Amino acid sequence: MPKSTTLPSRPHDIRPSTARSAGGKAPRPVLKWAGGKTHLLPRILERLPASIDTYYEPFIGGGAVFFALAADKRFSRAVLSDKNQDLIDVYRALRRGAKGVIQLLEHYEYDKDTYYAARALKPANLDLNERAARLIYLNRTGYNGLYRVNRSGQFNVPFGRYVNPTICDPERLRAASRALRGVSLEVADFSELCRDARAGDAVYFDPPYVPLSHTASFTAYHREAFGEEAHKRLAECFDALRSRGVCSVLSNSNTPLTRSLFDDFPLDLVPVPRRINSKKDGRGDVMEILVTTGKTRKPPKRTALRKSRKKRVS
Repeated sequence: MPKSTTLPSRPHDIRPSTARSAGGKAPRPVLKWAGGKTHLLPRILERLPASIDTYYEPFIGGGAVFFALAADKRFSRAVLSDKNQDLIDVYRALRRGAKGVIQLLEHYEYDKDTYYAARALKPANLDLNERAARLIYLNRTGYNGLYRVNRSGQFNVPFGRYVNPTICDPERLRAASRALRGVSLEVADFSELCRDARAGDAVYFDPPYVPLSHTASFTAYHREAFGEEAHKRLAECFDALRSRGVCSVLSNSNTPLTRSLFDDFPLDLVPVPRRINSKKDGRGDVMEILVTTGKTRKPPKRTALRKSRKKRVS
Protein backbone atom coordinates (compact mmCIF):
# COMPACT_ATOMS: atom_id res chain seq x y z
CA MET A 1 0.00 0.00 0.00
CA PRO A 2 1.56 3.34 -1.02
CA LYS A 3 2.49 5.82 1.65
CA SER A 4 0.21 8.80 2.04
CA THR A 5 1.67 12.10 0.92
CA THR A 6 0.91 15.64 1.99
CA LEU A 7 0.30 18.05 -0.88
CA PRO A 8 2.27 21.31 -0.71
CA SER A 9 0.35 24.35 0.44
CA ARG A 10 -0.96 26.61 -2.30
CA PRO A 11 0.92 29.87 -2.84
CA HIS A 12 -2.22 31.89 -3.58
CA ASP A 13 -3.77 33.88 -0.76
CA ILE A 14 -7.30 32.62 -1.32
CA ARG A 15 -10.30 32.29 0.92
CA PRO A 16 -13.90 31.31 0.25
CA SER A 17 -15.81 33.91 -1.80
CA THR A 18 -19.09 35.33 -0.54
CA ALA A 19 -21.26 35.87 -3.59
CA ARG A 20 -24.19 37.60 -1.97
CA SER A 21 -25.37 38.64 1.42
CA ALA A 22 -28.92 38.64 2.72
CA GLY A 23 -31.07 40.62 0.32
CA GLY A 24 -28.17 41.21 -2.08
CA LYS A 25 -28.47 40.79 -5.82
CA ALA A 26 -26.65 38.06 -7.73
CA PRO A 27 -23.32 39.28 -9.12
CA ARG A 28 -23.02 40.08 -12.83
CA PRO A 29 -20.24 41.56 -14.99
CA VAL A 30 -19.55 45.25 -14.38
CA LEU A 31 -17.77 45.73 -17.70
CA LYS A 32 -18.82 45.28 -21.30
CA TRP A 33 -16.19 43.08 -22.91
CA ALA A 34 -15.53 42.07 -26.50
CA GLY A 35 -16.16 38.34 -26.70
CA GLY A 36 -18.18 38.31 -23.49
CA LYS A 37 -19.65 34.93 -22.63
CA THR A 38 -23.30 35.78 -21.89
CA HIS A 39 -24.61 33.71 -24.82
CA LEU A 40 -22.28 30.74 -24.18
CA LEU A 41 -22.73 30.82 -20.42
CA PRO A 42 -25.22 27.92 -20.04
CA ARG A 43 -23.06 25.64 -22.21
CA ILE A 44 -19.91 26.52 -20.29
CA LEU A 45 -21.51 26.10 -16.86
CA GLU A 46 -22.85 22.63 -17.67
CA ARG A 47 -19.32 21.52 -18.60
CA LEU A 48 -17.85 22.57 -15.25
CA PRO A 49 -18.18 20.50 -12.05
CA ALA A 50 -21.06 21.14 -9.67
CA SER A 51 -18.59 21.49 -6.79
CA ILE A 52 -15.11 22.95 -7.33
CA ASP A 53 -12.28 23.22 -4.81
CA THR A 54 -10.37 26.05 -6.51
CA TYR A 55 -11.64 27.74 -9.64
CA TYR A 56 -9.03 29.24 -11.96
CA GLU A 57 -9.74 31.71 -14.77
CA PRO A 58 -6.56 33.00 -16.46
CA PHE A 59 -8.31 35.33 -18.97
CA ILE A 60 -10.92 36.89 -16.73
CA GLY A 61 -12.19 39.61 -19.10
CA GLY A 62 -15.72 40.60 -18.09
CA GLY A 63 -15.93 37.64 -15.69
CA ALA A 64 -19.36 36.29 -16.73
CA VAL A 65 -18.43 32.69 -15.91
CA PHE A 66 -16.82 33.57 -12.58
CA PHE A 67 -19.78 35.67 -11.43
CA ALA A 68 -22.28 32.94 -12.42
CA LEU A 69 -20.32 30.30 -10.49
CA ALA A 70 -20.02 32.64 -7.52
CA ALA A 71 -23.77 33.28 -7.52
CA ASP A 72 -24.41 29.53 -7.30
CA LYS A 73 -21.57 29.01 -4.78
CA ARG A 74 -20.00 26.28 -6.89
CA PHE A 75 -16.39 26.85 -5.76
CA SER A 76 -14.62 27.10 -2.41
CA ARG A 77 -11.86 29.38 -3.63
CA ALA A 78 -11.09 31.32 -6.83
CA VAL A 79 -7.92 32.53 -8.52
CA LEU A 80 -8.44 35.01 -11.36
CA SER A 81 -5.90 36.55 -13.67
CA ASP A 82 -5.30 38.57 -16.80
CA LYS A 83 -2.27 40.17 -18.44
CA ASN A 84 -4.26 43.40 -18.53
CA GLN A 85 -3.20 45.37 -15.44
CA ASP A 86 -5.98 47.97 -15.90
CA LEU A 87 -8.61 45.24 -15.84
CA ILE A 88 -7.23 43.52 -12.74
CA ASP A 89 -7.10 46.90 -10.99
CA VAL A 90 -10.87 47.25 -11.45
CA TYR A 91 -11.44 43.93 -9.69
CA ARG A 92 -8.88 44.68 -6.98
CA ALA A 93 -10.58 47.97 -6.21
CA LEU A 94 -14.00 46.33 -6.01
CA ARG A 95 -12.62 43.50 -3.87
CA ARG A 96 -11.49 46.15 -1.39
CA GLY A 97 -14.95 47.75 -1.47
CA ALA A 98 -17.34 49.34 -3.95
CA LYS A 99 -18.04 52.58 -2.07
CA GLY A 100 -15.00 54.54 -3.25
CA VAL A 101 -15.46 53.50 -6.89
CA ILE A 102 -19.17 54.42 -6.79
CA GLN A 103 -18.44 57.86 -5.36
CA LEU A 104 -15.97 58.62 -8.15
CA LEU A 105 -18.22 57.31 -10.92
CA GLU A 106 -21.09 59.51 -9.75
CA HIS A 107 -19.04 62.58 -10.72
CA TYR A 108 -18.41 61.45 -14.32
CA GLU A 109 -20.58 62.97 -17.05
CA TYR A 110 -21.35 61.59 -20.49
CA ASP A 111 -19.87 64.03 -22.94
CA LYS A 112 -17.03 64.07 -25.43
CA ASP A 113 -14.74 66.44 -23.53
CA THR A 114 -15.01 64.45 -20.31
CA TYR A 115 -14.35 61.21 -22.19
CA TYR A 116 -11.16 62.38 -23.87
CA ALA A 117 -9.94 64.03 -20.68
CA ALA A 118 -10.39 60.73 -18.82
CA ARG A 119 -8.77 58.79 -21.66
CA ALA A 120 -5.71 61.07 -21.53
CA LEU A 121 -5.13 60.37 -17.82
CA LYS A 122 -2.18 58.13 -17.04
CA PRO A 123 -3.21 55.23 -14.77
CA ALA A 124 0.20 55.33 -13.07
CA ASN A 125 -0.67 58.76 -11.66
CA LEU A 126 -3.98 57.60 -10.16
CA ASP A 127 -4.81 55.63 -7.03
CA LEU A 128 -6.54 52.25 -7.21
CA ASN A 129 -10.12 53.54 -6.96
CA GLU A 130 -9.42 56.28 -9.51
CA ARG A 131 -7.97 53.77 -11.97
CA ALA A 132 -10.98 51.51 -11.56
CA ALA A 133 -13.54 54.30 -11.97
CA ARG A 134 -11.72 55.65 -15.03
CA LEU A 135 -11.75 52.29 -16.82
CA ILE A 136 -15.40 51.59 -15.96
CA TYR A 137 -16.31 55.05 -17.31
CA LEU A 138 -14.33 54.58 -20.53
CA ASN A 139 -15.81 51.11 -20.96
CA ARG A 140 -19.36 52.39 -20.52
CA THR A 141 -18.99 55.39 -22.81
CA GLY A 142 -16.38 54.34 -25.39
CA TYR A 143 -17.16 53.01 -28.86
CA ASN A 144 -18.88 49.61 -28.66
CA GLY A 145 -17.53 49.04 -25.15
CA LEU A 146 -14.16 48.05 -26.60
CA TYR A 147 -10.87 47.81 -24.76
CA ARG A 148 -8.00 48.49 -27.15
CA VAL A 149 -4.49 49.79 -26.66
CA ASN A 150 -1.75 50.94 -29.00
CA ARG A 151 1.82 49.64 -29.03
CA SER A 152 2.68 51.94 -26.16
CA GLY A 153 -0.09 50.43 -24.06
CA GLN A 154 -2.25 53.57 -24.22
CA PHE A 155 -6.03 53.18 -24.37
CA ASN A 156 -7.14 54.51 -27.77
CA VAL A 157 -10.84 53.69 -28.22
CA PRO A 158 -12.83 56.68 -29.56
CA PHE A 159 -15.87 58.24 -27.90
CA GLY A 160 -19.07 56.22 -28.29
CA ARG A 161 -22.50 57.55 -29.15
CA TYR A 162 -25.23 56.32 -26.83
CA VAL A 163 -28.55 57.52 -25.47
CA ASN A 164 -28.16 58.04 -21.71
CA PRO A 165 -25.63 55.25 -20.99
CA THR A 166 -25.46 53.81 -17.46
CA ILE A 167 -22.14 54.98 -16.08
CA CYS A 168 -22.67 54.01 -12.45
CA ASP A 169 -24.76 51.03 -11.33
CA PRO A 170 -24.27 50.93 -7.54
CA GLU A 171 -26.13 47.67 -6.92
CA ARG A 172 -24.21 45.82 -9.61
CA LEU A 173 -20.91 47.15 -8.29
CA ARG A 174 -21.76 46.14 -4.72
CA ALA A 175 -22.78 42.64 -5.85
CA ALA A 176 -19.50 42.24 -7.74
CA SER A 177 -17.61 43.47 -4.69
CA ARG A 178 -19.23 40.79 -2.52
CA ALA A 179 -18.35 38.07 -5.05
CA LEU A 180 -14.72 39.20 -5.18
CA ARG A 181 -14.11 39.08 -1.44
CA GLY A 182 -11.37 36.59 -0.65
CA VAL A 183 -10.57 35.99 -4.33
CA SER A 184 -6.95 35.99 -5.50
CA LEU A 185 -6.35 38.45 -8.36
CA GLU A 186 -3.12 38.30 -10.29
CA VAL A 187 -1.43 39.71 -13.38
CA ALA A 188 0.15 36.53 -14.69
CA ASP A 189 0.61 34.25 -17.67
CA PHE A 190 -1.95 31.46 -17.95
CA SER A 191 0.67 28.73 -17.49
CA GLU A 192 1.91 30.29 -14.24
CA LEU A 193 -1.61 30.62 -12.88
CA CYS A 194 -2.53 26.98 -13.56
CA ARG A 195 0.63 25.27 -12.37
CA ASP A 196 -0.88 24.49 -8.93
CA ALA A 197 -4.24 23.23 -10.21
CA ARG A 198 -4.96 19.64 -9.23
CA ALA A 199 -7.81 17.13 -9.24
CA GLY A 200 -10.92 18.69 -7.71
CA ASP A 201 -10.12 22.10 -9.19
CA ALA A 202 -11.47 23.53 -12.45
CA VAL A 203 -10.17 25.95 -15.08
CA TYR A 204 -11.95 27.99 -17.72
CA PHE A 205 -9.89 29.47 -20.57
CA ASP A 206 -11.22 32.33 -22.70
CA PRO A 207 -8.07 33.52 -24.53
CA PRO A 208 -7.83 36.18 -27.23
CA TYR A 209 -9.38 34.31 -30.14
CA VAL A 210 -7.53 33.06 -33.20
CA PRO A 211 -8.68 35.47 -35.96
CA LEU A 212 -11.05 34.04 -38.57
CA SER A 213 -9.17 35.92 -41.29
CA HIS A 214 -6.26 38.33 -41.70
CA THR A 215 -8.69 41.27 -41.61
CA ALA A 216 -10.78 39.97 -38.69
CA SER A 217 -8.02 40.09 -36.08
CA PHE A 218 -8.87 41.93 -32.87
CA THR A 219 -6.59 40.83 -30.06
CA ALA A 220 -5.15 44.17 -28.92
CA TYR A 221 -6.35 43.86 -25.31
CA HIS A 222 -2.72 44.10 -24.20
CA ARG A 223 0.46 45.47 -25.72
CA GLU A 224 1.83 41.90 -25.96
CA ALA A 225 0.29 40.03 -28.89
CA PHE A 226 -1.31 36.63 -28.30
CA GLY A 227 -0.28 34.83 -31.47
CA GLU A 228 -0.03 31.29 -32.80
CA GLU A 229 2.82 30.26 -30.51
CA ALA A 230 0.85 31.39 -27.48
CA HIS A 231 -2.13 29.30 -28.62
CA LYS A 232 0.17 26.28 -28.99
CA ARG A 233 1.46 26.82 -25.44
CA LEU A 234 -2.14 27.04 -24.29
CA ALA A 235 -2.95 23.68 -25.89
CA GLU A 236 0.05 22.15 -24.09
CA CYS A 237 -1.15 23.61 -20.79
CA PHE A 238 -4.63 22.22 -21.44
CA ASP A 239 -3.17 18.76 -22.03
CA ALA A 240 -1.06 18.98 -18.87
CA LEU A 241 -4.17 19.81 -16.85
CA ARG A 242 -5.92 16.78 -18.26
CA SER A 243 -3.01 14.57 -17.20
CA ARG A 244 -3.37 15.92 -13.64
CA GLY A 245 -7.10 15.21 -13.58
CA VAL A 246 -8.17 18.88 -13.65
CA CYS A 247 -11.52 19.60 -15.29
CA SER A 248 -10.91 22.34 -17.87
CA VAL A 249 -13.05 24.10 -20.45
CA LEU A 250 -11.83 26.31 -23.30
CA SER A 251 -13.62 28.50 -25.83
CA ASN A 252 -12.11 29.82 -29.06
CA SER A 253 -12.91 30.63 -32.66
CA ASN A 254 -13.59 27.82 -35.09
CA THR A 255 -10.48 27.76 -37.30
CA PRO A 256 -8.21 25.07 -38.77
CA LEU A 257 -5.56 26.00 -36.19
CA THR A 258 -7.83 25.65 -33.14
CA ARG A 259 -9.36 22.41 -34.41
CA SER A 260 -5.90 20.92 -35.01
CA LEU A 261 -4.59 22.01 -31.60
CA PHE A 262 -7.51 20.41 -29.75
CA ASP A 263 -8.39 17.47 -32.00
CA ASP A 264 -7.55 15.04 -29.17
CA PHE A 265 -10.21 16.52 -26.86
CA PRO A 266 -14.02 16.50 -26.80
CA LEU A 267 -14.91 19.49 -29.00
CA ASP A 268 -18.31 21.02 -29.81
CA LEU A 269 -19.22 23.65 -32.37
CA VAL A 270 -21.66 26.27 -31.06
CA PRO A 271 -23.26 29.33 -32.73
CA VAL A 272 -22.58 32.64 -31.01
CA PRO A 273 -23.78 36.15 -31.98
CA ARG A 274 -20.96 38.61 -32.61
CA ARG A 275 -21.73 42.34 -32.61
CA ILE A 276 -18.26 43.90 -32.41
CA ASN A 277 -18.01 45.04 -36.02
CA SER A 278 -17.92 48.49 -37.58
CA LYS A 279 -20.45 47.42 -40.22
CA LYS A 280 -23.90 46.19 -39.21
CA ASP A 281 -23.98 43.61 -42.00
CA GLY A 282 -20.79 42.15 -40.58
CA ARG A 283 -22.47 41.29 -37.29
CA GLY A 284 -24.26 38.00 -36.79
CA ASP A 285 -23.84 34.43 -35.63
CA VAL A 286 -20.46 32.75 -35.95
CA MET A 287 -19.41 29.23 -34.99
CA GLU A 288 -17.08 28.83 -32.01
CA ILE A 289 -15.56 25.80 -30.35
CA LEU A 290 -15.99 24.58 -26.79
CA VAL A 291 -13.32 22.13 -25.68
CA THR A 292 -13.23 20.05 -22.48
CA THR A 293 -10.65 17.79 -20.89
CA GLY A 294 -13.11 14.95 -20.39
CA LYS A 295 -16.65 13.98 -19.56
CA THR A 296 -19.02 16.79 -18.70
CA ARG A 297 -21.30 16.80 -15.70
CA LYS A 298 -24.38 18.94 -15.28
CA PRO A 299 -24.78 20.57 -11.86
CA PRO A 300 -27.61 19.37 -9.61
CA LYS A 301 -30.61 21.56 -8.93
CA ARG A 302 -29.81 24.57 -6.78
CA THR A 303 -31.86 23.32 -3.84
CA ALA A 304 -30.01 20.00 -3.82
CA LEU A 305 -26.66 21.79 -4.11
CA ARG A 306 -27.39 24.01 -1.11
CA LYS A 307 -28.43 20.99 1.02
CA SER A 308 -25.26 19.08 0.14
CA ARG A 309 -23.08 22.08 1.06
CA LYS A 310 -24.88 22.50 4.42
CA LYS A 311 -24.04 18.90 5.29
CA ARG A 312 -20.35 19.43 4.51
CA VAL A 313 -20.19 22.61 6.58
CA SER A 314 -21.75 20.93 9.58
